[in-house]
Amino acid sequence: MGKNRLEAFSDGVLAIVITIMVLELKVVHDSNFEALKAIIPTFLSYVLSFIYIGIYWNNHHHMLHTMKKISGPILWANLNLLFWLSLVPFTTAWMGENNFAPAPVAVYGVVLLMAAISYYILQQLIIASHGKDSLLKKAIGNDMKGKLSPLFYVTAILLSFWFELISLSIYVLVAVIWLVPDKRIERVFADEDEK
Repeated sequence: MGKNRLEAFSDGVLAIVITIMVLELKVVHDSNFEALKAIIPTFLSYVLSFIYIGIYWNNHHHMLHTMKKISGPILWANLNLLFWLSLVPFTTAWMGENNFAPAPVAVYGVVLLMAAISYYILQQLIIASHGKDSLLKKAIGNDMKGKLSPLFYVTAILLSFWFELISLSIYVLVAVIWLVPDKRIERVFADEDEK
């Protein structure tokens, strides 16, 4: 199987995830701004999750461009990542509809943590299948963002039972860290083209 099929399947799943999330935004039946207050937590949860899914889609897209071959373990690792990302709509809705209560905030963090671990596993399998001189290995280097993110998630999960707003702030911080455009893979491709 070519990487284009893997990429198309993954893109389709992520598009469905975003569609499911937006369907959770219920229409307000009053025509005044006061009525919108009731859906603010749901809307904020949606915005954060939309950003996370966008980050994963963007980085996944770049990562797959470094691949020349696909193995069975890579396929399963990709499915594992998609599984955890497919839980984002549920945790997003649960967190928003319960005004960021401790348990939903913690479970949201667990899903983010598992997605990060799954992404790391996929990344490492791609590197292993392409060798230590692979484009992906050159691009990610020491991958400080990838190593720090799970630590932030674990901290946020633990804090969520006492300080939900701090936990949410940590989730936002990690999103902001990843939202800053990561040019590592593009830079490696440019360097390869110059050779």
